[in-house]
Amino acid sequence: MTSLLPGPLVDDTWLAAHLDDPRLVVLDATALLPSPRYDGEYRCTSGRAGWTERHIPGSRHADLTGDLSDHEAPYHFAVPSPDALAAGLARLGVGEGHAVVAYDSGGGIWAARLWWMLRAISVPAAVLDGGLDAWQAAGHGLASGTDTGGAPAVPPVTPLPRPELWAGIEEVAAISRGERPGTLVCALPTGGFDGSVPTRYTRRGHIPGSHSLPGRELLDSAGRVLPGPDLAARVGQVLDTADSPVVLYCGGGISAAATALALTVLGRDDIAVYDGSLEEWSKDPALPLELGG
Repeated sequence: MTSLLPGPLVDDTWLAAHLDDPRLVVLDATALLPSPRYDGEYRCTSGRAGWTERHIPGSRHADLTGDLSDHEAPYHFAVPSPDALAAGLARLGVGEGHAVVAYDSGGGIWAARLWWMLRAISVPAAVLDGGLDAWQAAGHGLASGTDTGGAPAVPPVTPLPRPELWAGIEEVAAISRGERPGTLVCALPTGGFDGSVPTRYTRRGHIPGSHSLPGRELLDSAGRVLPGPDLAARVGQVLDTADSPVVLYCGGGISAAATALALTVLGRDDIAVYDGSLEEWSKDPALPLELGG
């Protein structure tokens, strides 16, 4: 099964050639998370309405604000337990023997988030490079409306968890204090890192000791992951191979997944994502945040 996908990224040509493969499930992971207009403003909604208007034929919408998040957690977009995630995937028609291609219409971060979640339970998955815009720009057809037949009934995958792909708040705090080896990397845009723009969360700033590597700066103007040499050069301005392990965070573990995708494309396997990210961290006034670059 793993041979079906050529790697963590596929392009529109590959997907078009494999779209009718019964082993492949294509999922649109788009969610809507507008920039805050003032501190503490948090607005997020499902991207299902946009999927209904236009989507890759045969795709289904994977709701990261709903069925594919843990609503008992104290922060948004929390990864579900492995069994709950497997059950949610089964409701989308993803079961044993399937591979997933994730895409979005929001710059790739949502597809990367779903890809990372699937990777963490050992489900074969890849991201469509450039997302829906690349698919449409290449002249491939689009569909609209909902699939009234629903997803086919499939046996859920047996999750094989990879807990090393996630980091918790205690591990992050220990790295920040220099009590544990590791390099913290913030994937937010520069304004979120230095605290110069409003935040959705309790306080502005970044976790002390962090490096800034915005996820969207690892994409070209068309939303595709930068070519290998350019990507390596950009990442090399912040990290080298001795900076290991790397723990990525952002506001809610979304942009961090996009940076994780880029680092994986470069061949790094020493990466974890801090799921709670700044939404969780900023709620505890005892945990420090720094302003500035």
